[in-house]
Amino acid sequence: MANSDLFDFGAEQRDAAGGAASREPLAARMRPRTLDDIVGQGHLLGPGRLLRRAIEADRLGSIILYGPPGSGKTTIAEVVATTTHAVFVRLNAVTSGVADIRQVVSEARDRWKLHGQRTILFIDEIHRFNKAQQDALLPHVESGTVTLIGATTENPFFDVNPPLVSRSRIFKLEPLTTDDIRGLVLRALADAQRGLGALPVEVAPEALDHIASFANGDARTALNAIEVAALSTPPGTDGKIRVTLAVAEDSIQRRALRYDAGGDMHYDVVSAFIKSMRGSDPDAALHYLARMIESGEDPRFIARRLMIHASEDVGMADSRALLVATSALTAVEKVGLPEAGIILAHATIYIAAAPKSNSVVKAIGAALEDVRQMPVSGVPLHLRDASYRGASQLGHGTGYKYPHDYPGSWVKQQYMPDELRGREYYTPGSNPVEERVRQRLDGMKSRGDA
Repeated sequence: MANSDLFDFGAEQRDAAGGAASREPLAARMRPRTLDDIVGQGHLLGPGRLLRRAIEADRLGSIILYGPPGSGKTTIAEVVATTTHAVFVRLNAVTSGVADIRQVVSEARDRWKLHGQRTILFIDEIHRFNKAQQDALLPHVESGTVTLIGATTENPFFDVNPPLVSRSRIFKLEPLTTDDIRGLVLRALADAQRGLGALPVEVAPEALDHIASFANGDARTALNAIEVAALSTPPGTDGKIRVTLAVAEDSIQRRALRYDAGGDMHYDVVSAFIKSMRGSDPDAALHYLARMIESGEDPRFIARRLMIHASEDVGMADSRALLVATSALTAVEKVGLPEAGIILAHATIYIAAAPKSNSVVKAIGAALEDVRQMPVSGVPLHLRDASYRGASQLGHGTGYKYPHDYPGSWVKQQYMPDELRGREYYTPGSNPVEERVRQRLDGMKSRGDA
């Protein structure tokens, strides 16, 4: 089939699916119109839940809807628009500026004075407003001139100004489940008015499962995939459009990973990666490593996290872990992806499987606390630098005992400042390596204090 024929066929399919309205993407046409139509988010929109009650009573205050793509943020705003008695105004943070905000606020102020009518301002991708734009909006949200509905895929506690966050209630939307996505696709296939119900489409069960799974909680991705599959597949001799697994795989191509190298999911995945290694679960650690690699995370960032974890959570239990992590960073810088993924996996497995001890991080934490909180006069005279002319006249180095001049290269001697004498920061962990360290240190202490 020639390219022009393929495009003509797609146009015919769209016309059959719903006429002029079908020029809109399927995801837009199938957007829920009522709260009961919304799939998922039962923790927010279930019977008796706060957000549902506020919408139904038309008493919604300023809110920020925060969640991954395709989870229903804009859908909830659209339902508010159709149910509220207030005037509903939309702005997109990508294309709007301070002038647009001022115009909306001016009209909202006049509308209230003349007609006593409230204004709800919906701002999509609100995290893309810079500080000046958010500051311009703040006093009008605070005064109630406009009621704000902000939508964002980024954690508002990171990417929205704190004063604006404090004046809004945050509602976090969760990714849709595979069953939620499967139900939405089936609904679109059955709906003859807005969906694909006017087309003779048959979707193989395995094809439906593939789309629902690989959409990864994003309704828009799933609906776009089934639309492409249905509109690009020629009918068979019996007139049926059959969406097979092969067609579904070609339509969605790859899983839509929820990961943003600068956003909230980034921090969640990194946190899970570290905690999986700390918990000695190499399989889970490799899963989160794979998600970071596949989503385009900087491999040097991952290697640096491995280095930190090697000392923070493995530490003295296996000091070779730090050598492995440091070598991994060097290797990653020389090799690059995709092969660098193997190196990162090597270090991840080693560190996750290594014995664990947090004695190092506890020791430096305790030492830093004393430095910050306790007055310390200085370094004992016998430990001070005696290498420069005149130092001996100041008493520097006087009485210092050179450990290598004594049996076992150890001699009792004061090293701590007077104020901290007897202070202990390092407590060996309960692992074979540190048990040996403990025995050695205890042996020296038993020979007497300095």
